[in-house]
Amino acid sequence: TITPESHSRSHQLLYLFFNRRRRPLPPRHHLHLWVRIPKTMCIPCCICVSTSEVVVVERLGKFDRLIPAGLGVIVCPCEQNAGQVSFRVQQLDVRVETKTKDNVFLTTVVSVQYQVIREKVYQAFYSLTNTQQQITAHVYDVMRSQLPTLELDAVFEAKEDLALAVKNALSETMSDYGYQILQALITDIDPDNRVKQAMNEINSAKRLKFAVAEKAEGQKILQVKSAEAEAEAKYLSGVGVAKQRKAIVDGLRTSIVVSGALMGSFNFFRIKHPTNTAHRILAMVSRVPLLRT
Repeated sequence: TITPESHSRSHQLLYLFFNRRRRPLPPRHHLHLWVRIPKTMCIPCCICVSTSEVVVVERLGKFDRLIPAGLGVIVCPCEQNAGQVSFRVQQLDVRVETKTKDNVFLTTVVSVQYQVIREKVYQAFYSLTNTQQQITAHVYDVMRSQLPTLELDAVFEAKEDLALAVKNALSETMSDYGYQILQALITDIDPDNRVKQAMNEINSAKRLKFAVAEKAEGQKILQVKSAEAEAEAKYLSGVGVAKQRKAIVDGLRTSIVVSGALMGSFNFFRIKHPTNTAHRILAMVSRVPLLRT
């Protein structure tokens, strides 16, 4: 006769169970065949699963199946709803504080967009305890290894390269856990307030210098154009005076020719006026504008 004292605790419980129903106690190596729940205790329960989600079902603590979107059935208490997995795109914003190559501390915000791979729901549900913490750790690792190699001005220019480095590192790691990285964006680069003020002052000084240079260049152009205009005016004035004197000389020549024709010859004019030589005539012509003015 097998007594409860000669068996383990589980065997003692089974002994009480079968003794109460007056059934023979099975051998110890067949105990696993008798550990079952009566069919009268299994109750089917309906469950509604939302679109873009699946429900993970476990039977007696072990993964059994996935229930897709729609109406599903779980047999209680053998089966239980272990959790839900969403296929929607999720976003995680990670703030990273580090310093650059020129010892400037700044805070960057990296937005990671990720999604569960439909073929790897089992890995996504059972591989990681905290998915967001895992992604945050990888973002910290990449950003704190890349930013110290760049100066502050280069950080703003290398946003795309940094985002691509974060995406590649996360994609390589998270794909084994059932997640795909859709995008990694650096949405904000925030240096210290004093650094931003200094950068603004530098830009202001550069722009002021450029404005002064442009103003001086404008004044130079104005003076050159003014000198060119003055030279052009004097040239045109000289041309006018020359044309005026030529017209006077032509008029005097015409008058002399006419007078010579009237008096007989030009020699008569010279005899009557011996002092009116060619030089005196030219001197008189040169004084004509002065006399007229």
